[in-house]
Amino acid sequence: MQQVNDCFIKVKKDCLKFISSQETKRDKFKNKDRMIKSFLIPVSFWIAKKVDKKQPLIIGLAGGQGSGKTTISSILTLILQKYFKLNVFKVSIDDFYKTRKDRRLLANNKHPLLMTRGVPGTHDIDLMLSFFKKIKSKNFKSLKVPTFNKAIDDRYPKNLWHKIESKPDVIIFEGWCVGARAQTANQLKKSINSLEKAQDQSAKWRTHVNNQLKTKYKLLFNQLDGLLYLKAKNFNLLREWRLKQERKLWIQAKDKKNLKIMSSVDVISFMQTYQRITQQMFKDALKSSSIIMNLNINHQIEKIKFRK
Repeated sequence: MQQVNDCFIKVKKDCLKFISSQETKRDKFKNKDRMIKSFLIPVSFWIAKKVDKKQPLIIGLAGGQGSGKTTISSILTLILQKYFKLNVFKVSIDDFYKTRKDRRLLANNKHPLLMTRGVPGTHDIDLMLSFFKKIKSKNFKSLKVPTFNKAIDDRYPKNLWHKIESKPDVIIFEGWCVGARAQTANQLKKSINSLEKAQDQSAKWRTHVNNQLKTKYKLLFNQLDGLLYLKAKNFNLLREWRLKQERKLWIQAKDKKNLKIMSSVDVISFMQTYQRITQQMFKDALKSSSIIMNLNINHQIEKIKFRK
C-alpha cells in the first residue's frame, strides 16, 4: 500500500493535468483521485512487473467506442514513465486505418460498407504486423508509425507520423476491437440491427469482416503479452459516450472548416457497424483478458478484476 501511496504522490499532478486537458465545460471527470490511485496505479504495477528489458512488452487495451481507452492508456503511460522510469510507446489501432483511397477500392471490390472505417478489414494489417516485427528486432534503430486524423477521416502526412527513436520497454496498443475473436457461421446469419438488415442482407460484409478476424487479426492479437478490457454495462451506454466524444472533437478542433464531424444520426448509424463485434466482446473479452475494468453508468471505473 505504501508503494501505491508513494506512486500517487509522484504522478498525481501530471495525471490531473492530463485529465484537465480532456475535459470540457459540459463534460467533467469525477472521482479522479480514486481512478488514479485505486485502479490505474495497481494496473501500472502489474504491467511494470511483467517488463523484460530484452524485449518490448506489448499490452493491448480494448473497450467499446467512447469507453475511455485513450484517456486510460494516456494515464497509464504517464505513470509508467514518471514513477517506473520506463520507455513507453502508446499507439492506437486507429492510427493504422487504411487511407480513404484504399478504403474506396475495398468498398468497390468487396462491399460498400467497407468505406466506413472501424471494422476489421479497414486497417492496414500488414503495416501493423511489420511494426511489431520491427519493434522486436535486435537491430532496431528507429521507426515511423502512421497517425490518423479522424476529423478528416484520413491519415496525416508522413512528416506528422510518430517517430520511435529507441526501443520501448512497453507498448500500449489500444483499440475498440483489440483482442476480438471471430464468430461462428451460424452467428453471422441473423441481422442484429437496421444497418445489417438494410445494407448487408446477404451477410457478405459481416462475413468478410469475420474472416479478417479469423486470419490476419488473430495473428496480430497473438502478439499481445496481456489484454486490458474496459467493460461497459451495455451497448446503449457506449452509444451515449460516443456522442459525447463527437461533441468534444468539435469543441477541441482548431480547424472547424474542414472537419468531418458526425451528427447524432450519423454516429448512431456508424456505431451499428461496430455493434456485432462489440457485443461479442462483452462475452469473449471476459475470458481472454488479463485485467477487466468494469465501468459504471457514469463512465467511471467501478471495480477491477485481475485474471492473469
